[in-house]
Amino acid sequence: MKYHLIILLTIISPYLFSQTQEEINQIDSLEQSFKYTTEDIILRNGIGTVKIPKGFKYLDAQQAEYVLTELWGNPKGTDMTLGFLLREDQKIFGENGYVFNIQYDEIGYVKDDDADDIDYSDLLETMQEEAEEVNKERVKQGYQPISIVGWASKPFYDKKRNILHWAKEIKFGNNDINTLNYNIRVLGRKGVLVLNAISTMEDIGYVKKDIHEVLEIVQFNEGYKYDNFNPELDDVAAWSIGGLVAGKVLAKVGFFALIVKFWKIGAIAVAGFFSVLWKRFKKKK
Repeated sequence: MKYHLIILLTIISPYLFSQTQEEINQIDSLEQSFKYTTEDIILRNGIGTVKIPKGFKYLDAQQAEYVLTELWGNPKGTDMTLGFLLREDQKIFGENGYVFNIQYDEIGYVKDDDADDIDYSDLLETMQEEAEEVNKERVKQGYQPISIVGWASKPFYDKKRNILHWAKEIKFGNNDINTLNYNIRVLGRKGVLVLNAISTMEDIGYVKKDIHEVLEIVQFNEGYKYDNFNPELDDVAAWSIGGLVAGKVLAKVGFFALIVKFWKIGAIAVAGFFSVLWKRFKKKK
């Protein structure tokens, strides 16, 4: 899916820096309307539980999807969120911090026998080359290039807990602010629990400070744990550990994060305007 983000941000930028007290009040009112919980989240189909750690809060899937689509202007999709995890003292439109978007991807059992053999420096080079090849076509079509700057945190796979996590620094066009694409994959028998940090490189310190707590939050139930795999009954994923890291290089690599950064101050002031503009773009497409 393609987005002409530079043009959109250029159009709405005057709105972002012309806040009135009424608009500030609207933002405060919206912040107060969100209903959070600190109780554990039971995943559907008896898969397992997401345990909310001390000092964090959870915004449910319905509210999270509303934020992603109606406030941040992203198009609706299937299974785009199971909810947000964020610090207890943090606001959706806060100046600093991050939001972890939670998803579950039932891709099957991911084999981890390649984990010790991956040269992540070589993998990064391959990903960067692939990104540049894709960018040639993007530029021809009038879209901004998306470049992988490098690892913001080198991939690490914890074999004991079957958790893979890594972070990429992504650059959109000539933007001065680079996007942080921080990924966590918790492997289970039927698929992976996905947590993606929505943030920018400016706020990577907040993510790294809390990452050790976030890694502990997913608990698969008996029968859905990684070591419950039955080769005679279960599907094996097309992805390996290296495949999860490489993934679809330019697919959803932080679009949400850029929207967050540019919308923190003036989100409510331009929400209606952006919604109309987005519909027009879709109609033209």
